[in-house]
Amino acid sequence: MYRIAICDDEKKELDKTESLVLSWRRRHEDEDIFVDRFEDPEKMLTRIKEGEYIPDLILLDIYMPGKSGIKAARELRQMGNRGKIVFLTTSKEHALDAYGVDAAQYLVKPVGEKKLFSVLDKIMKNRENRIAHVIFRSDGRSCKVALKDIVYCEAQGKSQRLHLADGSFIRLRMTMAEIYEMLSEWQEFKKVGASYVVNLEHIDSLSGQEACMDTGKNIYLPRGAYQPLREQYFSYFCAGGG
Repeated sequence: MYRIAICDDEKKELDKTESLVLSWRRRHEDEDIFVDRFEDPEKMLTRIKEGEYIPDLILLDIYMPGKSGIKAARELRQMGNRGKIVFLTTSKEHALDAYGVDAAQYLVKPVGEKKLFSVLDKIMKNRENRIAHVIFRSDGRSCKVALKDIVYCEAQGKSQRLHLADGSFIRLRMTMAEIYEMLSEWQEFKKVGASYVVNLEHIDSLSGQEACMDTGKNIYLPRGAYQPLREQYFSYFCAGGG
């Protein structure tokens, strides 16, 4: 499923952009593409903050009363949303601001079919090589995390710590069983005792006492955990999993 949000305070422009996107979608009937429209950026941001709506691509007008598209984009990034943003505007003066929020494209109105389709095709082509993600709830917000960035998850009392490849961590108020249920669909994630779920892709070496991760962190293995983890590790890589 791929969600596209269109946000423009001018109904005429919103109708035009939606019509173009729906026309483009008909060329991709093999994809589950859903299109949502918003005349108010605050309504879009509220839905995203609630965690029930996470657009993959946002077509966002810049000049809107109350809150500009640039400000809305900054809020999205602060919330942790990494969806693609394509700005639609009548002026080029905010082009540098667009790069500041990692915008995928900056289109000057009027936006025609050829230009918009070209941008959407490029985004979808890049998506073909997309990295699998999983969405966790943390501190009242949704966090979209790339599977490849998850090094391990560690039990911390009533909450768990999800350790990432960049050295940061996310605190999750979920049980370890719930986290493992989400990750076990992918064969690289294995449970180690009651306190850890590890990503085999990030293990540099194993010994009877610890697993050395490629981030420099060491996980001390509970009694009886080494042999099954060693077998899972070699089975995964010998089978071509990595």
